Amino acid sequence: MNNLRISQQSQRFLLLISLTACALICSYKHADAQPPKNKQKNTAPAYKNIFKQAGYKQADIDAKIEKAYHDLFESQQGIYFNVGDTMGYVSDLKNHDARSEGLSYGMMVAVQMNKKEVFDKIWRWTKKYTQHQEGPREAYFAWSINPQTLKRNSQGSASDGELYFVTSLLFAANKWGNNTGINYYGEARRILDAMWKKDGTGNIFHVINKEHKQISFVPEGNGYSWTDPSYHLPSFMEVWAMYAKDGHEDFYKECADTSRAYLHRACHPVTGLNPDYSEFSGAPHNTRWIPVAFRYDSWRVPMNISMDYAWYKKDAAWQLNYAKRIQTFFRSKGINSFEDQFNMDGTRPDSILQAGGFKKLRHSIGLVSTLATTEMIYSENNRYDFVHALWNAKLEPYEDGYFDPYYDGLLYLFSLLHLSGKYQIIKPVN
Repeated sequence: MNNLRISQQSQRFLLLISLTACALICSYKHADAQPPKNKQKNTAPAYKNIFKQAGYKQADIDAKIEKAYHDLFESQQGIYFNVGDTMGYVSDLKNHDARSEGLSYGMMVAVQMNKKEVFDKIWRWTKKYTQHQEGPREAYFAWSINPQTLKRNSQGSASDGELYFVTSLLFAANKWGNNTGINYYGEARRILDAMWKKDGTGNIFHVINKEHKQISFVPEGNGYSWTDPSYHLPSFMEVWAMYAKDGHEDFYKECADTSRAYLHRACHPVTGLNPDYSEFSGAPHNTRWIPVAFRYDSWRVPMNISMDYAWYKKDAAWQLNYAKRIQTFFRSKGINSFEDQFNMDGTRPDSILQAGGFKKLRHSIGLVSTLATTEMIYSENNRYDFVHALWNAKLEPYEDGYFDPYYDGLLYLFSLLHLSGKYQIIKPVN
């Protein structure tokens, strides 16, 4: 870990390192499964190109996306690293590790942008070095690993990693089929089926708290009893209901609806801000390592809500109100100067979390990016000021040297894809 950085992911380390693993040998192999024929049609929404609506030319939009991808995945200053000819990984450079979060995000970027070789390389590396192949955690992923020594910093899992792995694998199965070297559907089913076998043995549980029908902070120990608002992606639960075909379709649909209702409670009624962690009720959850506030994890929530609106519009009235509230709040703080940590009522928190060795409030491009996606829902007088702010932002080091191409960079690229209409539900080709 990077010199005491307490941030959106290292927080997990303090929790997960204290959890005890038990040895239980099990052998469940499902990677050779083939998907059943999908008889249910999925009518995808009409994906809007918000950048084009805001006045930008398609060639410039495409060039901006390609540059962002190049900077993150193909340049020497990027976050993606090839390992031999068949594997690769995404690294959180500040913390000198590879995380299930970033690995799964990299796979989602790759499948959305049709980068099959990169997708396959990340998956092979992830499966080989981070996926548990036996014991109570079988098929789950160690959330942090040193990519140089290949020593796992923690054996425990962070639930959002499994969420993204499954969804990106299902999309890959739909896009590329399962006969090109990797059985994507079989790999997704192995993870999903293993989840349903986690009954508390070894203190390991389903990624989703089955009683509350909400994703857990971590699927083990006490972390199973609370959640993280930024892990709530009802749109992904809808995808599981459509394409997992594992017999739990109704459960996943209920989880999607439960997450939508939960977000009503977790987001402040005036500012729209949410805490990093919360109870299943939506009330803030305090931890010993981070006082309650809107911080790093929280930045993802506007993007997740915007994606659910764009893909499904099942909670459109509330989502419209949410977009208005959060835009009004951040506009009041200065469209080009708002900071990145707040109490939920919009006041400045007493405690500022450090990142990358710096303890400083910033106008962070990661938050600029996700807020811009809310204009997929609503733009006041069609002025697209958040979109223009993102367009003009640059993913580069700050004057004091701080630079985060990993978290800021991935949120930036995700947001570019959303706002160009290129981040989509991937349906089966046939």
